[in-house]
Amino acid sequence: MFSHQRCFIIGEIAGAHDGSFMFAQAHIDAVAQAGCDAVKFQLHFAEAESTPDEAFRVPIPGYATRQEYWKKTGFPEARWRELARYAEAKGLIFMASAFSIPAVEMLERLEVPVHKVSSGETANLPLIERMAATGKPIILSTGMSGWSEIDTAMARIAAHGVPCALTQCVTQYPTPAERVGLNVMAAYRDRYGGFAGLSDHSGTIFPAVAGAYIGMDVLEVHVRLGANMPGPDAPASLDPAALALLVQGVRFAEVMRGNPVEKDALAREFSPLRELFQQAIYVRVAVAQGEPILESGIEFRKPLKGLPAARWDDVIGRPAARDLTAGCFLQEEDIA
Repeated sequence: MFSHQRCFIIGEIAGAHDGSFMFAQAHIDAVAQAGCDAVKFQLHFAEAESTPDEAFRVPIPGYATRQEYWKKTGFPEARWRELARYAEAKGLIFMASAFSIPAVEMLERLEVPVHKVSSGETANLPLIERMAATGKPIILSTGMSGWSEIDTAMARIAAHGVPCALTQCVTQYPTPAERVGLNVMAAYRDRYGGFAGLSDHSGTIFPAVAGAYIGMDVLEVHVRLGANMPGPDAPASLDPAALALLVQGVRFAEVMRGNPVEKDALAREFSPLRELFQQAIYVRVAVAQGEPILESGIEFRKPLKGLPAARWDDVIGRPAARDLTAGCFLQEEDIA
């Protein structure tokens, strides 16, 4: 699933569907059409993870508490199964961030191939332990964690021997350029080995393309159906057209990264074009044999049918080896 050669791209829907099954399907369509590898939702069981005291990160009109929001915007298991099968029919891997152990159990019944730990759950060791016990790969986001907390989570995952991709993440919506932190991906590889990527909240395509060029294994980006769609993640989300452009940019960057250019080899490959694009020394004023070739008597013109313009210093002041008529390209044998 994870590879150092090809980035695994996830279209993150989160709660952008607002409890509408039709909207959830429409988001899956958009993610598939853009060319992503996976689509991801968030699986919240209100009674298992929340209380009425849980505060909103961003106020959501129409909901008194975050617990109420989780209750009203979730789906029953049968509906989640339908969405999973719908995504698979579209050629996507279906994923969801679990925020409780009952949510992990349901995802196991849905037979998801990979588990995702969101930034807010990096310190939730019982949750991570349950995911790792499944033996399936894990993607671990780190938006609110320092090294010590990440070390602890990674030790739990490593104890089960499951593949893990760490994603640099900043829990700021949208994330400004100066805080994206692509440098952390290299630090993850140095510290833990394995796979590294980005969970991007910038709301742009730029970090993704840059990350792909320096070698990003996993990318997660938020998706919304249109620029005016509401929701707490809207400012950090891409519309379908931008998502498609992001995927195209990532794949383009991967090809660039995998094909470094050797300048001398490239110059040899394009040597036939030199005759078309480069200029040669052109005799503008006739020169008698033995007379010096003067700067005022030559020009530089295309195509490259004689001495190249770069030989100008070698030519000026040298005597002509034969009579040179005006309107010809200077050759090596023309110089005494």
